[in-house]
Order: sequence, then C-alpha cells, then structure tokens
Amino acid sequence: MLPWKRALRPLAALLLAVAAVVVPAGASGAAATSSGWNDYACKPSAAHPRPVVLVHGTFGNSVDNWLGLAPYLTSRGYCVYSLDYGQLPGVPLFHGLGPIDRSAGQLAAFVDKVLAATGAAEADLVGHSQGGMMPRYYLKFLGGAAKVRALVGLAPDNHGTDLDGLTRLLPYFPGAEDLLDAATPGLAGQIAGSDFLTRLNAGGDTVPGVRYTVLATRYDEVVTPWRTQYLSGSDVRNVLLQDLCPLDLSEHLAIGLSDRIAFHEVANALDPAHATPTTCASALS
Repeated sequence: MLPWKRALRPLAALLLAVAAVVVPAGASGAAATSSGWNDYACKPSAAHPRPVVLVHGTFGNSVDNWLGLAPYLTSRGYCVYSLDYGQLPGVPLFHGLGPIDRSAGQLAAFVDKVLAATGAAEADLVGHSQGGMMPRYYLKFLGGAAKVRALVGLAPDNHGTDLDGLTRLLPYFPGAEDLLDAATPGLAGQIAGSDFLTRLNAGGDTVPGVRYTVLATRYDEVVTPWRTQYLSGSDVRNVLLQDLCPLDLSEHLAIGLSDRIAFHEVANALDPAHATPTTCASALS
C-alpha cells in the first residue's frame, strides 16, 4: 500500500467517529432521563448496590455515546448516569477535547454528585475510548480510588495511540504538534508517548482497591496497536472480544455503541459474582 493511502485510513476512521456521534444529534438529556438513565431518584438495589457512571469517548457526549449500553444496563436494574466532559468553548455536542486532567476533575465532581444523590459509598465506571483511560487519572491522582470499585474500559487508549502510524508523521509538519496541543489538548494527550500518558502510567497502570476490566477488539482502527489498550496489575482482566466470539467484527466505535457481546461482558465485570459465559449468542441476550 502506498504511504499516503496508509495515512488516509486512520483519517477516515476519525471521520467515521465524528459521523457516528452526529447521526443521533437529536437526542437530549431529557430523552436519557425518560428512558431510565440519569434518573437522580434511582436508588441502587441490594443486587446492584453501586451506581454506574458512563464516560463517553472523544467527540462523544453524555447521550449519543450511550444509546445502546445505558438502556441495556437500566433494564437489568442498574442506576445509570452519564456526564459530559472536556468541552471546548463554542463546540457543541463534540466533547472530550479539553485537557484530560481537567476532564478527570469534571468526572470527580460528577461521581460525588451521583454518590450524594444515590446514597451509595462507591460507584462503578464504564468508559469508551478516552472515557476508559481518563478515569485512571481520577483514580490515581484525584482520590477516586476511595470512591470507585470497578473501572471497565471499552477500547480504552490506556497507553495512547499511533493512529495506525499517522501520529509518527507529525514531526514532518513543523508546528503541527503545537497546534494540536493548543487547539485540542484532549487529542494531543492521547498520542502515544505524550507527557500526559507518561505521567499517568509512571509507577504502574493501576491503583489498589479498584477492579479493572479492558475490553478490546482486534479490528480497532483508532486505538492502535490494539494490544496497547491492555493494563498490567494485580486486579486486571484483559479481554479480547474475538476470543469470546470469533464472529464479532466490531471495531472501535461499535464496541461502545452497539456491540451486545461487549455489553454482556460489561455486565459481567460489574457483577462478577453472577457472571455468565459470554459467547456469540450473547448478541441476542
């Protein structure tokens, strides 16, 4: 393949990511509430004692990213909440673009709000892409480990991404890296080797007291190489969806938006004591 054609592949993936969140743009927070999530009157049950906070990915928002998973979890008795973070001035709908450490601060405030409303002592976090990585900053540096029992990442860029090699071209364009960092620091911080990721991963991937699950797909075209999504630690479970169902063709977007095989594994991670085997048939469950 010609080098310029190879460079276009991740660009196309990025455009698909934008398109995916634009399509359901008519959704609203009110719709989320009426469908059972972001209901602050919800009280966790004995079966599911921790509220679940959903953390969207880059270019996502609190509704569009979760039109599949949020109803899946609420129908199973969970109190489910989602937030917007990383907003840039004058940029509606497309979030997760601001400095990642500040986004983690927004998550910290939102978890406190959910815990106060529900009366729960801890929450569980489920995040897609950046939303599966950013909470680790909250857990590690902002006191989140005392308030969170589990973090489930759907295609999280835990060690950054090279966007199928595209980021290695940045040094050949003088000023490009500075422009990216100034305009969209949330994107710049996710490049493999960034200062943010170096700090996040220094001294180990995890913190004690939190249970980590990473769900990855070998067809991921955004967080590449896909194996860099995995975490190392004593309470970590790394899962490749194709090991559970070889027929699962989900890529980076579908794993968070619509893949019920991945959703079944999320439910297992939230309630491991009652986990059931995830197979291709889970797509129908």
